[in-house]
Amino acid sequence: MADPSTYRPAPGAIPTSPGVYKFRDAHGRVIYVGKAKSLRPRLSSYFQDIAGLHPRTATMVTTAASVEWTVVATEVEALQLEYSWIKEFDPRFNVKYRDDKSYPELAVTLGEEFPRVQVMRGAHKKGVRYFGPYGHAWAIRETVDLMLRVFPVRTCSNGVFKRARQVGRPCLLGYIGKCAAPCVGKVSQEEHAALAEEFCDFMAGRTGGYLRRLEQQMQEAAVAMEYERAARLRDDIAALTRAMEKNAVVLGDGTDADLFALAEDELEAAVQIFHVRGGRVRGQRGWVTDKVEDVDTAALVEHALQQLYGGGTESVPREVLVPELPRPLEPVQEWLTGLRGAQADLRVPQRGDKKDLMATVQRNAQQALALHKTKRASDLTTRSRALQEITDALELDSVPLRIECFDISHLQGDDVVASMVVFEDGLARKSEYRRFQIRGFAGQDDVRSMHEVISRRFRRYLQEREQTGEWAVPEQDDDTTDTAASGPVDPETGRPRRFAYPPQLLVVDGGQPQVAAAKRALDELGIDDVALCGLAKRLEEVWLPGEDDPVVLPRSSEGLYLLQRVRDEAHRFAITYQRSKRAKRFTAGELDSVAGLGETRRKALLKHFGSLKKLRAATVDELCEVPGIGRRTAETVAAALASRTPAAPAVNTATGEIIEDDAPQETP
Repeated sequence: MADPSTYRPAPGAIPTSPGVYKFRDAHGRVIYVGKAKSLRPRLSSYFQDIAGLHPRTATMVTTAASVEWTVVATEVEALQLEYSWIKEFDPRFNVKYRDDKSYPELAVTLGEEFPRVQVMRGAHKKGVRYFGPYGHAWAIRETVDLMLRVFPVRTCSNGVFKRARQVGRPCLLGYIGKCAAPCVGKVSQEEHAALAEEFCDFMAGRTGGYLRRLEQQMQEAAVAMEYERAARLRDDIAALTRAMEKNAVVLGDGTDADLFALAEDELEAAVQIFHVRGGRVRGQRGWVTDKVEDVDTAALVEHALQQLYGGGTESVPREVLVPELPRPLEPVQEWLTGLRGAQADLRVPQRGDKKDLMATVQRNAQQALALHKTKRASDLTTRSRALQEITDALELDSVPLRIECFDISHLQGDDVVASMVVFEDGLARKSEYRRFQIRGFAGQDDVRSMHEVISRRFRRYLQEREQTGEWAVPEQDDDTTDTAASGPVDPETGRPRRFAYPPQLLVVDGGQPQVAAAKRALDELGIDDVALCGLAKRLEEVWLPGEDDPVVLPRSSEGLYLLQRVRDEAHRFAITYQRSKRAKRFTAGELDSVAGLGETRRKALLKHFGSLKKLRAATVDELCEVPGIGRRTAETVAAALASRTPAAPAVNTATGEIIEDDAPQETP
């Protein structure tokens, strides 16, 4: 535990300007990011008597080993920089909202040549317009099915689309009128793009004008006695009306607004957001966070606004309704207005429909928090108890805040790989996961594989310590750059080095043999400050090095539950990597093993000739015509293809159809 007085800046050295500050731990990791209207009084507040600080703030300042700051011109810039640093460094003591589930959204890939409508989850991508999120994927599909009658935008995958272009026949949706079939040229690229734009406009709430236009066209068709066209337009209007009715009107004035509501206790907070467009609830989402810093409702609202709008993928509506206004209000208001490009009103609803709807959002937040409390894997108190149980059972010197687990995976001795997963504070740290290929030998030997992967991981750790200057290097020249100040953080990127941090607890998947192999690897490298154990699957026994009998944790133990989650995650990560390697080996083409031929030039060759059969028949001079292919490379490719006999024709097992080798090849 560090003494804050050891790194306290001199009072006169701290500026009074607006700025953003970072606390770092002894390893150089950023553990907290904050902003201030005036840096001097804010930073000075962290260095008062520890007994007077909030318990979470006291934990943060005693974990930190240094503090630094960056001065900015305005509070708005401070708000933007704070969000950027929180996203980049993921500090453990900052409020970070976690989605309580993955919400499906309706996405339109406007960035593609022929835009596609589909259901998407996860992070937003550039060039894709999103609507939602929705509570269920089937709700999106029902809406899309109704709207495709009027806006027949393509919904097929890229593989189906390419195949249809090759054979010159559209898929079933093209035949039944629910796709404009741009794959076979029934509509041009520009016409299909216009369809996609109309689809987006309708989903965005601009429905009245379009429906009135359809009704006018229906009347004109009826007057002209074009009754079939009039009936089709009537059915289109009915389909769009049913799609609109799936979202009830909640705000009669047709307002575009986002409503935020919070439910919190001493340890955690849940936020719920309703997206209202055109007076209708178009989507809902929720987040949960551990209150690892001392924050009130106003600060939680500010963090939620940063989380939703800071990434630039979510548009800011005309009104943003919150339970309590951030303090100070002006920078946040100015920031939202800048993102929207027009005035954005941030306020607390006082009466009427908006206040009633806010009460509904509040009830959702309370239910989300109550549900989250039942999930022990995400509960802060439960995680702390689990870590303490592990500490007591294994007689560790300190709580294992960083746990690393290793697992070996193979298929009968082929494609042998290993995984390393990292849990910090009882939660998975996926950015720290690593995977290894076993190189030291061939065949099946889990014990030898475990020894190799542990040796490689900690050899890299020792190399990082040497490079960062934690150890003196006798061969270092006088003019070599001194990197001691950077520690395990890369001074160029500001990010942690790949293997710079040691775990407090090393877990291996297996029993006594695997633990002994890992212990031998650590001893050979002279590492004696990392605790080690193994978790055997058969009886869930915990094995310690040099012990004849295992440690048996109660089945109801939170500590055992955490070790099982760590072990199972390592197994999942390892087997996923092993399967991907096996699949890649099985699907490797003839060009993959040509020396000096990379992925870019392989794609260029296949695109130029169209098929492997035509490529195999090409001369060296014809190969040289491909951009990027020189004569030496062309000779190598020709020799490699000539030395191999053509494979037997492939058969589509579903249809019995022989797949010709001269069919156009999809580039890898």
